[in-house]
Amino acid sequence: MGFELITNDSSTSARAGRIHTGHGVINTPAFMPVGTSGSVKGVHQRELAEDIRAQIILTNTYHLYLRPGSEIISKAGGVHKFIGWHKPVLTDSGGFQVYSLGAIRKITDDGVEFSSHIDGSKHFFTPEKAVQVQREIGADIIMAFDECVSYPCEESDTIKSMERTHRWLERCMKYFNENPDLHGYPQTIIPIVQGNIYKNLRQESASFITTYPSPGYAIGGLSVGEPDEMLYEITAYTCSLLPQNNFRYLMGVGTPENLLECISVGVDLFDCVIPTRNARNGMLFTKNGILHIKNNRHKDDFSPLDPDGTSFADRQYSRAYLRHLFNVNERLAAMIASVHNLRFYQYLMEEARKNIIEGTFNPWKKEMMESVGRDYP
Repeated sequence: MGFELITNDSSTSARAGRIHTGHGVINTPAFMPVGTSGSVKGVHQRELAEDIRAQIILTNTYHLYLRPGSEIISKAGGVHKFIGWHKPVLTDSGGFQVYSLGAIRKITDDGVEFSSHIDGSKHFFTPEKAVQVQREIGADIIMAFDECVSYPCEESDTIKSMERTHRWLERCMKYFNENPDLHGYPQTIIPIVQGNIYKNLRQESASFITTYPSPGYAIGGLSVGEPDEMLYEITAYTCSLLPQNNFRYLMGVGTPENLLECISVGVDLFDCVIPTRNARNGMLFTKNGILHIKNNRHKDDFSPLDPDGTSFADRQYSRAYLRHLFNVNERLAAMIASVHNLRFYQYLMEEARKNIIEGTFNPWKKEMMESVGRDYP
């Protein structure tokens, strides 16, 4: 496991690099489709690999722990064999999902007690348990167990949460270092910077977590309701605190505009449910703007889904046909739209990387920013 920095953009803080894992190399910047329960909703693994050309996917520790259970996945030989995906996998720690349970969870210094959203059964995650479950799942990259606070959050409450995250990190790292990989390939653990919108706390957190050697460091606690301008400011500041020769993973972000801005301040790795969630609602991202495929204007539009797109779905289907599928509640509609959006996100990463290497990232990014967020003309 390791990170190789290839080049920095001359006019921004954008970078191109490579993350090396036991299941292959990830060229960065990179975006991870979210496969919450071991499946990206409505998308075959073959489509992910061949048409979408995803390099890595994210699966969710909380959901896989509840169903089918990490022991089942471990018995299968790890998540790659269990789901039929042979490229890298990252697991989140389950911390954000536990945080989002609200009234049905209780956080203490020992860990988090929570009730299953499925059947109400009681469970307890300690930092050690979170690492154990991820070891059993068998992801290439696993995340330290952390506590995420909402926005807005008082500084005093943020301090308590950040300090707990740091204490949990110590326990995560101790358990990780004392327990071997389970499935015959290397795993690595990634610490997470917290601190909400407070720069002094981000500095303190970054200083603490980087005392633990790791090929990468994550930026957590953003995309929880703060304005985009604040997201960009805190992300840029946090990136400036992290070492150059380690990859930077911004958790849970975001729209195409978010990704472009955050690449420009030095982020290497992203994940978000937006491309698939919005696809299921008929919103398609393109480099010419957002296509609302359910609109009546598309009922007799027999042009390709996206003439400039790079996926099989873009070439194969017309806008009129996809609108019809949504109109009759056909499951294929969400599948086609999801393939399109995920491929577009991969295209953004590929083009960003190419332009960083060629020294043309900033003008390319400015051109893309003018178009990707508007309604398709």
